[in-house]
Formats: sequence, C-alpha cells, structure tokens
Amino acid sequence: MGNEPIQAELIAVLVAVTDGAPRVLTIENGSALPSGPLETGHRSLQAGLRAWVERQTHHPLGYVEQLYTFADQQRGGGRGISVSYLGLTREAPVLDPDAAWRGWYEYFPWEDHRHPEGQRHVAAIVRHLAAWAGPVPARQARLTALFGAGEGWNEELVLQRYELLWEAKLIPEARRARQGAPAPVPGLEMTHDHRRILATAIARLRAKIKYRPVMFELLPRDFTMLELQQTMEALAGQSLHKPNFRRLITQQDLVEETGRTTSGLAGRPAKLFRFRPAVLEERRIAGSKLPLVR
Repeated sequence: MGNEPIQAELIAVLVAVTDGAPRVLTIENGSALPSGPLETGHRSLQAGLRAWVERQTHHPLGYVEQLYTFADQQRGGGRGISVSYLGLTREAPVLDPDAAWRGWYEYFPWEDHRHPEGQRHVAAIVRHLAAWAGPVPARQARLTALFGAGEGWNEELVLQRYELLWEAKLIPEARRARQGAPAPVPGLEMTHDHRRILATAIARLRAKIKYRPVMFELLPRDFTMLELQQTMEALAGQSLHKPNFRRLITQQDLVEETGRTTSGLAGRPAKLFRFRPAVLEERRIAGSKLPLVR
C-alpha cells in the first residue's frame, strides 16, 4: 500500500471582474474549479491544464501562472498533489451547461469589506472563534491577528483566515467526516480542497495588485478612472480613498488619456484612459499600500 502512485490534479483559478464584482469560473454547480488529473498524453502540466479547462468549460485559457502546489494529506481523504494555476481574463459566456461564473465573495463573504454586511460576517465569526479559542493564549493571538478590525485587518491573509476556520471546524469542509449541525460560518462549500485553493488565489492577487498592474488584464482596452478604481476595490475587498487613489495612479504614470470620453454618471462625460504598456518595460511598479478607507 505504501507504494501506491500519487496522482497529480491540475486545478485552474480563472478570475474576471465584472461590474465591480470579482468572479471565478466554476464547474459542478459552483462546487468545484476546473480541474482534472495529469494524464500520460499531456505534454506538460500546463498542456494538461488547458485540456481540462477547455473540455469542461469551453473557455479558452490564455496566460496563466503557477499558483501553488499542495502535496499534503488531502482533506477529502487519501494522498495527492494539487498543482494550481491562476489566470486573469474578462468574463465571457460559457457554452457548457455545467460551467458558470460565480462571485468569489459567495465563497468568502467575510472578505468583502466594501459593504457593512462583510463587517457583520466578521463580527459573527469572531464570536464563534472566541468560544473556540477559550483561555488558550495562542488561539487568542491568532484570532486577533487574523480577524482584527480596522487597522488590524490585513486583506492579504485570506488563506490563513480560511485555515483557522477549518481548524476550528466552523466551515462545512471541516465537518465532512462527521454528522452534526451545519457549519455556522456562511459561504458556499467546494469539493476537496478547492476553496482552500481559491483562498490562495485571492491572497496572491491582493498582494500582487500592490506591485504589479495586473488589474489592466481584467479591464477593456479603454476604461474610465472609476472603472479602474472599482476593479481595484473588487480585488482588495476594500473601499479606496478616491482622491488618493487617483493621485497614486497619476504619480506612478500608469495610464494615459485616450482623448475620448464616455457617458458617465448622470450623463456627465468621463475621460477614457488606457494602460501604458511601456510601464512594464521601464520598471516594476513600486510597492505601495493601497489608499484604503478605514
């Protein structure tokens, strides 16, 4: 039994932002990410991934980057290697009835702090975690570090928060092996470790938007400054300070005016901008904290 082969599963996290909402391409009624095993006919890991995504969703797979490789004991049972990839795209209709775009905050409602509902989710989670932590200092410290409000909230710690909820058995994925009351924390369940992988992708993107202009891969060629800000807010799960955000974009010389306008709010024309491709050739974007509204 100890010599059984360990199978590699290839998993794709394809992200789009549509109307200010971050979306992820799913299969199996939203319970799984596009995925499948590495087969002998696949020339490489990426070739296998592309084959599975196109077979399951009929969505062409553009540029992807390796996200993470999990090689531990699978929480769904057995051992295996999960090789995940992250891709950024723009949402397009999917032809396969089994595939659908879903909002990623449907899976992580406590991560969206643009609206009061997200804060209410955090407050409820803190109450459950406080009961779980009890008088144990190490648990109390993790609760404060991961779910601290206001200045204590680090938007990049998505995976660590998910792992803490799993350890405290507050999410359905942690309760599969036993019968009992439903998990008290909201959020759609996913098969195997797929929600863990989605958490990893969200964390990666939230970190990356601070030093690379990846949001432009999610926008049309021409866009308004408001659309750019809403895309950043959608990924960060935080409201941004409008004047400071525009000042930051201007200082980093990320965009240029197209000379055209589009109809904005209340019919007022809004300037159209486009990303300056030369930025990538000139330098990496300097790391800078997003101008969040606390």
